Amino acid sequence: MLHKIESTQHIKSDMSTVWDFISSPKNLAVITPAYMNFTVINEVKPIDKMYAGQIIEYHVSPVLGVKLKWVTEISHVEDHYYFVDEQRFGPYTFWHHKHFIRKVDDGVEMVDIVHYKLPFGFIGRLVNTLFVKKQLKEIFNYRHKKIDELFNAK
Repeated sequence: MLHKIESTQHIKSDMSTVWDFISSPKNLAVITPAYMNFTVINEVKPIDKMYAGQIIEYHVSPVLGVKLKWVTEISHVEDHYYFVDEQRFGPYTFWHHKHFIRKVDDGVEMVDIVHYKLPFGFIGRLVNTLFVKKQLKEIFNYRHKKIDELFNAK
């Protein structure tokens, strides 16, 4: 079964500043809860622009400090509008995350749409209901808070 999570946030900034921030893999650690021990493990130069086909490798510890390797590919990019990251190796059977930004009154609207599927059939669906969906929502809530601190607290 495919699951979906959506998140929308208003950011008091301009398109270029928001795009530069969200399209940098280095900033993922800034907006991920510390308990997840999120670390980019392959070399991603800060001056490199995100591009379709880019592979990003991470370590992440989502449960009980157990370190997992996660590999995503940036599959689509339209500069200053959207990008898509898709899992190539990691904890999900399927992971497709779309990031959109658009200019609105007094800033930028950012929308995240994640479609995901867990392995193990019925057990995966049960684990999603009991734990994963809640954790993903908590991660997005944390991201909202951090982005508010970085952009909206001024």
